[in-house]
Amino acid sequence: MKEMKGSQEISKTPSSSKRTLSSQGSVDIYAAQCKNCLKWRVIDTQEEFEEVRSKATEEPFVCSRKANCSCDEPADIEYDSTRTWVIDKPNLPKTPQGFRRSLVLRKDYSKLDAYYVTPSGKKLRTRNEIGAFLKDNPEFKGVSVTDFDFSSPKIMQDTIPEIIEQKDSANKKAKIAKGDV
Repeated sequence: MKEMKGSQEISKTPSSSKRTLSSQGSVDIYAAQCKNCLKWRVIDTQEEFEEVRSKATEEPFVCSRKANCSCDEPADIEYDSTRTWVIDKPNLPKTPQGFRRSLVLRKDYSKLDAYYVTPSGKKLRTRNEIGAFLKDNPEFKGVSVTDFDFSSPKIMQDTIPEIIEQKDSANKKAKIAKGDV
């Protein structure tokens, strides 16, 4: 999801984190909003982003957490509709070491699907699959099913492209202009 921002909060409030989604529906940019100046700062890696997100409540993000950065500097990125933004829930657990959390945007922009990729490259889409994998791979004995979270980030409706195909309440596809949402 290239033009998707990862966020920590459900609203555009201080200390939130967002991701931007790409045209392929995967995360392209990770960003966090400073609780003091409200400027968006790009977070270099998914791992760093997950660290910020996992501690959103007890350690809200501030510009000074980023090397050579302060609230006096211009924002790294602006919240706008040039990309699709999504906001994560705060305090989601960091992905266990060796695994990778992946989010895929549905074509109709209705939701992001979360799954985990194991160190061997296998995709796990449910808690049951995670449990079975951990049972079959005792080398991950310190890892628990509760270390994985399939929560879906909230897609910011005001950043969805002008015309997209969305499903209406009868599950029929309909073209919806941004102004109609």
